[in-house]
Amino acid sequence: MPEVKNLILDLGGVLLNLDYKKTKQAFAELGIADFDAHYTQFKGSPLFDELETGKVSPAAFYDAMRAGSGLALADAEIEKAWNAMLLDFPAERLALLEALRQRYRLFLLSNTNAIHYEAFQRTYREATGRVSLDDLFEKAYYSHLMGARKPDVEPFRMILEEQGLIAGETLFVDDTLPNLAGAHNLGIQTVHLQPPMKLEDLGL
Repeated sequence: MPEVKNLILDLGGVLLNLDYKKTKQAFAELGIADFDAHYTQFKGSPLFDELETGKVSPAAFYDAMRAGSGLALADAEIEKAWNAMLLDFPAERLALLEALRQRYRLFLLSNTNAIHYEAFQRTYREATGRVSLDDLFEKAYYSHLMGARKPDVEPFRMILEEQGLIAGETLFVDDTLPNLAGAHNLGIQTVHLQPPMKLEDLGL
């Protein structure tokens, strides 16, 4: 196996702690008891897929949630519930990133959306006093800005080509098994970070 020179890391579940049940519970408290019918961790409805690829704006997402639920919810209520799954950045993980960027070309690749992006950047700023999580990486890639999302091959191809990376010298780490498919198809080395394993346990 070739030496790893480049790391591409997922965000949620790898760097940022998540709890999907908190969003489900928050929407249930707003009166959307069938949230699982709209969204699951592994396969979102077209609405969520389109939000994650930037095809749907936050405003249109809020309107669709109101229409789908039949409830007159405020944007802020939907936003708070949608962001409830986003927890914290453990200090030891951020310290590890500082060390990893000294040894590898370090990149981030996240399936996310404009609403979550603002929320986790705010969480990062409040925890560290720094401007942006993106500064820890040579470049951070987000699905809603790329117009492409995992597990498709396209976001991985875009990173390899833009950064001039050799696939076999690149390692991608994600906590969601299906997301590894696109990377694997291009010859990128992959690690499925299964709980209770944490990034710190990989010995990178």
